[in-house]
Amino acid sequence: METTAEALGYSADAKLLILSADLLGSTHAATAGGFTALREGLATTATVMMPGPWSRYAADRDEGADIGVHLTLNSQLDCYRWGPLTAAPSLLDGDGGFPRTADDLWDHADLDEVRRECRAQLERARLWGFDVTHLSTHLGTLQQRPEFFDVLLDIAYDAELPVRLESGDAEELAGFPFRRLAREEGVFLPDHFTLVRGGARDHLDATLAALEPGVTVVAFEPAIAAEELRAIDPDASTRMDDLDVLTDRGLGDRVAAAGATLIGFREIRDAQRARR
Repeated sequence: METTAEALGYSADAKLLILSADLLGSTHAATAGGFTALREGLATTATVMMPGPWSRYAADRDEGADIGVHLTLNSQLDCYRWGPLTAAPSLLDGDGGFPRTADDLWDHADLDEVRRECRAQLERARLWGFDVTHLSTHLGTLQQRPEFFDVLLDIAYDAELPVRLESGDAEELAGFPFRRLAREEGVFLPDHFTLVRGGARDHLDATLAALEPGVTVVAFEPAIAAEELRAIDPDASTRMDDLDVLTDRGLGDRVAAAGATLIGFREIRDAQRARR
């Protein structure tokens, strides 16, 4: 089977790297940080949470950036909440927002409401002017259960969009081959994925040192320094560190030394559509 790298016109042993700035739209700090990483740093793509209170602000600042929709069915922060765009009672918890955990969502969500909500998020992103380049799933909610993954795969197939899925032992933990199922439907996906969870510089350096052939996504959650974020997010300091790493002037040299080529998801989307 042709690899994603080969579909993009690279050799099968090419090392292609995507640096993602996640969670645009969730807060002002995250939205401003994400666009800073894209425009002043080396982030090559970003994701937007359409139910987030700052998603409209993100759309106003977009200017054609490589941005995917981070399909969102959870609201994990304790005192800062967002909820569905649609009338979806099964997607609400007792506080009136999305459930905080994936398990809570899986226990109570109606799949028809899940499908309508996810489609509404994608449709609103397009309506507001985003040139959507890919899909991802917040907290892995649409990835780790087969009935929820069916929703994600159907939307990706219909919209002709690649999907950012986890790699490594994620399929074993899920108990079904979601990566293979996506490929069989002609949906493109990166070969390797890692999410930064603190210690961004060490995490990225370790990833670059062990970089494998194929497309690797490293997802950050950058944010500017702001009291708003410190008040609501216990990981605020690590997210500010993510921004520092993505805007480090020496980052390009470190990527080049690893033999990597930076790409975005727009190239993958266009290659997928060309194959279709």
